[in-house]
Amino acid sequence: MVGKPQDTRTLRLASYVLAAVALWAVLWLHLISALLAGMLVYEVVESLTPLIRRIAPNERARPIAVALVTVVVVGVIILLVVATLAFYRRDLGDPQGLWDEKLLPLLTKAHEQLPAWLTTNLPDSFVDFREQGMAWAHAHAEDLRLVGTTAARVFVHIVIGLVLGAIVAVSHGAGGRVARPLSFELSTRTRRLAHAFHNIIFAQLKISAINTALAAIFLLVALPSFGVHVPLAKTLVIVTFVTGLLPVVGNLVSNTLITIAGLSVSLWVGVAALAFLIVVHKLEYFLNARIVGGQIRARTWELLVAMLVFEAAFGLAGLVAAPIYYAYLKSELEAERLI
Repeated sequence: MVGKPQDTRTLRLASYVLAAVALWAVLWLHLISALLAGMLVYEVVESLTPLIRRIAPNERARPIAVALVTVVVVGVIILLVVATLAFYRRDLGDPQGLWDEKLLPLLTKAHEQLPAWLTTNLPDSFVDFREQGMAWAHAHAEDLRLVGTTAARVFVHIVIGLVLGAIVAVSHGAGGRVARPLSFELSTRTRRLAHAFHNIIFAQLKISAINTALAAIFLLVALPSFGVHVPLAKTLVIVTFVTGLLPVVGNLVSNTLITIAGLSVSLWVGVAALAFLIVVHKLEYFLNARIVGGQIRARTWELLVAMLVFEAAFGLAGLVAAPIYYAYLKSELEAERLI
């Protein structure tokens, strides 16, 4: 039975309010990692749905096929996370050894390459900087323990999010009863949020892959061909991919680290890395305009403003969530023909 137009508008408004409260609660309760993990699994399974339909055309067999694919997807994601952590553990070693044997010499060499007018406000020795850092760590030992607890909690949230996303994907693949009016409106909000996530994440994956390929060519091919070997080159390539998932900001972070690593070799390598930073950063503006802008019809400055506001309000979680939330908001406004 179709409701009256007034009832439909009321239900839609109620669904908007509930969606807004839910999205705010995700940030306030620090559940953004669980939300992103769940949507990632759901979107990957949804992307594989056409293949599942060809393999299992029988309606009864399709839920089983969806469940099997979901298990494989969740397993692959977990294995990738574990493999990445194992690589960092093997390549970087324990934190104390990382600082003493790799980072401290690297930063000291980079410091020595800089002109005097740049280093006047920097510590004379990074050993002094290390001692200051250790004093700060001792004074904030309780806070650092909380950071470790928070990291463990985030990991648990990610695992739970993966499981929930898998359950939703299997349930969606199995079909279900016809939704009632409010459920239908809420499912519309959810579909648009998932679509916004798909557009942002998969577009940013393309950009990050391009940036990572360029970083790998620069660090692992171009410089070694001239006999220059930048410390922690492989690690920097992986950092470029991970940080590249954040629009614009991630590229600045990764290329700044590459520049510091280049300075540890020589001033000219640092200058070459800085030039690489500028070229790739300009390229990412172009890629954002073409890829992300094409997906959600948003300019780079719009995403940066959204990220700035969300970071100020919710910290790092807000910075990560901002592009997705903004893309979702824009899709709802476009659906209502307000913009």
